[in-house]
Amino acid sequence: MELSAFDIATFVGFIAVVVGISLYASRKEESTEDYFLAGRRLTWWLIGFSLIASNISTEHFVGMAGSAFGRVGLAIASYEWMSAVTLVIVAWWLLPKFLRIGIYTMPEFLEYRYDGTTRTIMATYLMVLYVVALLATVLYSGAKGLNGVFNFPQILVDRYGMEQSAAVFWATIGGIWFIGIVAAVYTIYGGLKAVVWSDLLQGGALLLGGAMVLYFALKLTGGGTLGDDGGVIGGSLIEGWSRFREVNADKLHVILPWNDPEVPWLAVFVGGLWIPNLFYWGLNQFITQRTLGAKSLAEGQKGIYLACVFKLIIPFIIVMPGIMAFQLFGDALLAKAGGDVSKAGELAYPHMIAVIMPTFLRGVMLAALAGAVMSTFNSGINSASTIFTIDLYTKYINKKATAKQQVKIGRIATAAIALFACLIAPLPGKFEGVFNYIQEIWGFISPGIVAAFLVGLILKRAPAAAGKTALILGPVLYAICRVPKWIMEAVYNVVKLEGGGKQLQQLVVAADGSQSYQPVGGFAQTLFDFNNWAFLHHMAIIFVILAIVMALITAVKPRRKPIEYPRSQIDTTVHPRSYLYGSLIIAATVALYIIFR
Repeated sequence: MELSAFDIATFVGFIAVVVGISLYASRKEESTEDYFLAGRRLTWWLIGFSLIASNISTEHFVGMAGSAFGRVGLAIASYEWMSAVTLVIVAWWLLPKFLRIGIYTMPEFLEYRYDGTTRTIMATYLMVLYVVALLATVLYSGAKGLNGVFNFPQILVDRYGMEQSAAVFWATIGGIWFIGIVAAVYTIYGGLKAVVWSDLLQGGALLLGGAMVLYFALKLTGGGTLGDDGGVIGGSLIEGWSRFREVNADKLHVILPWNDPEVPWLAVFVGGLWIPNLFYWGLNQFITQRTLGAKSLAEGQKGIYLACVFKLIIPFIIVMPGIMAFQLFGDALLAKAGGDVSKAGELAYPHMIAVIMPTFLRGVMLAALAGAVMSTFNSGINSASTIFTIDLYTKYINKKATAKQQVKIGRIATAAIALFACLIAPLPGKFEGVFNYIQEIWGFISPGIVAAFLVGLILKRAPAAAGKTALILGPVLYAICRVPKWIMEAVYNVVKLEGGGKQLQQLVVAADGSQSYQPVGGFAQTLFDFNNWAFLHHMAIIFVILAIVMALITAVKPRRKPIEYPRSQIDTTVHPRSYLYGSLIIAATVALYIIFR
């Protein structure tokens, strides 16, 4: 798609408005509380939009829509809908506890609950995973998504005579550095307040852009035709919805078999999906920093409920267009991806935008997609710099650091983290699907962190040894569950069986020189079968093991007396309609599962 001067002007104008408003709103942020928690003055609408804008990025538009394009279909929406229920739990149970103490970071809570070493372990984990799993994925998928929509590699081929492979590489690298530099500029200067204001603008553009894609896709499905310059002429929304449901009936089920390799119902409702959800929405600095900056508990709860409403809506503007892409453009996308369903799925949403969006909206969509990436990226580097400054620098390097010094170090850390993330951003491209990549990598730390927090809150006398054991043992157990599979897939030939399993085969050379593949069998195949379970099942198993270990340690050597937490000056009065709003959100989630069961 060739960009016009109007497209470029629209894009540049939007980015300039975002940067300008963010810098203006965050001026005079001098104290530690101002820079890292926006002075604890965030209101509910800023919190709600920021939660969603920080969460949703092109790894959803590229990765989640891609999963919907393939075999999984609407079932991938469970990551969104069950998040709404998880957020209700955060609003009812976890957020009141965190605001009552007045913590700046999630690792800080572990020092109050256990000891300083436990805090440091979690802080180190988060710092590493933010860069390797979160920021790198956001930058890579963002650049790839923009390339898919606007075909920047082809522009390099046509205008500068590059070879196709070189054009793809340099277009991706250019997108990575552009996103990283622009997002880092206002985040370095303004801290969390700059982040939440940019989230408000970029999140709104993102949701509006997704709604427009759904609108035009339904019109095309409902009998519309593609215009010469993009857009859809004619077509009925009602007819489009009817045809969509009829043609894709087999993909519009959110409940898949218990042993499904990606989204098994057992993991969704009673098992492993709760582990990454509780970690991400309740214990992850990247997300919780917004609620920790709330002016009161009531404002934080209202902001969470606003985010819940968006989480229930998002599958309609991301997942369903991914399914529609298969219905409308499946053959073309599969041909473009060489028959690889995973790669074709990653092209699905960008292709939809490139084909069905009117020309006058191209610049708007470019700005919305770029903004989506920036809103997640700036949230990540801000949270990482907060953890470095509060949990590591002030604790070990300069214990007497003044507020001014902490803000300075925070800005330096933000710049350094952004730079390193840009350098390693191509890494997720080595994995099969960016959405799978980020989910798999987070699994190394999420079961241990969830166990340390939840068991520590429930068992009042759990000692520091229990918390440290959970954090250290968790990654080891997860590696046992997942890493052998990655090694064996590299060593052996893997054949997909008709029943849904996979068989390991090794190359055998006969005495006459002939070659053939023979099943491996034995312990290697048994271990591979176990490793091939859905990673959500592994998370559930690991969490149960860690909880049992922590309970045993507590039984053998409990604390002499329960922990007494400090009390902050934050208003922790529960919102009068908090339980009503939360109950309505849970009821709406149940209704969606009944409708699309």
